[in-house]
Amino acid sequence: MTLLRVGGLALVVRRRAVLVSLVLLVLLAAALVLAVSLGRPYVAPGDVLRSLSGAGTPYDVVVQRLRLPRAVLGVAVGVLFGVAGALIQSVARNSLASPDVIGITQGAGLAATVALTTGAAAAVIAPAALAGGLLAAAAVLALGARHGLAAQRFVLAGVAVAIALRALTEIVMLSAEPIDGQRAHIWLVGTLAGRGWTETLWLTGTLVALLPVLFWAGWALRTSALDDDTARGLGVRPVARRVGLAAAGVLLAAMVTAQVGAVDFVALVAPQVARRLVCAERPPLVAAGLTGALLVVLADLVGRLLFAPTQLPAGVVTAAIGGPYLLFLLVRRKS
Repeated sequence: MTLLRVGGLALVVRRRAVLVSLVLLVLLAAALVLAVSLGRPYVAPGDVLRSLSGAGTPYDVVVQRLRLPRAVLGVAVGVLFGVAGALIQSVARNSLASPDVIGITQGAGLAATVALTTGAAAAVIAPAALAGGLLAAAAVLALGARHGLAAQRFVLAGVAVAIALRALTEIVMLSAEPIDGQRAHIWLVGTLAGRGWTETLWLTGTLVALLPVLFWAGWALRTSALDDDTARGLGVRPVARRVGLAAAGVLLAAMVTAQVGAVDFVALVAPQVARRLVCAERPPLVAAGLTGALLVVLADLVGRLLFAPTQLPAGVVTAAIGGPYLLFLLVRRKS
């Protein structure tokens, strides 16, 4: 570790975390170039870079209008899901806690399904999904906060809310016209196809608006492993701290789900992969965000190319990764 002092402020920097983040950043840049380059037509990486520099190539339309917006959106989606998962897992002190496990994704999915199956305008779907995710989170926090937002109670409350909301979503889909139910099903899977700069701007704006909270979270998470009595002895209010951290994670997860649907398992896997890379006790926010971005960009690339010209939603690919990962966690815990 290295201690940096800026004026009266002291900042502890883990050199391994910085190194891992830099490596992830390089890999993410390479994945972005690949995502823009591969497909039909194939665009050589050199032409991709020339097009991005504004030099002008025959592939400007393909690079700048078709593939780049989708790839950059994948970065934004992954960063927000990764950071959200790191915050929620730190609060819950449970590596299985994530927005798609504790009901946030299901709340957004139910609201979006109701909007899609009742003929609501397209502009209503994202706000409805955001409201649904936040309402589900409020229910989980209310149920989990009765005993100081204890970690186990918080996760159990989330699982119960998730199951109830998923059942309601199925009922709404089965009761709807088949075409509307199919539209809702496609939305629930989570895909980057057909989306681009507009959704990226919403997600980037959310991240920028929450940066002060995330800086505070980086400091607050250092004491998250302490028991409540020890934390109070250090002048920390543990319940308020956990509610604040959970609320920040919930808002990030609800916002990204509202824009692209439920890209499952990213918020679950990315923080734990980052934690193992950094060798830390809790998921590091920056590395978790970069890991999530790398995961989503590669998942979308695989989904776009694997069965071309048919495209698999990114959510299908991440779910295919998440299943074996859950089994790995179960086997590892048992051993």
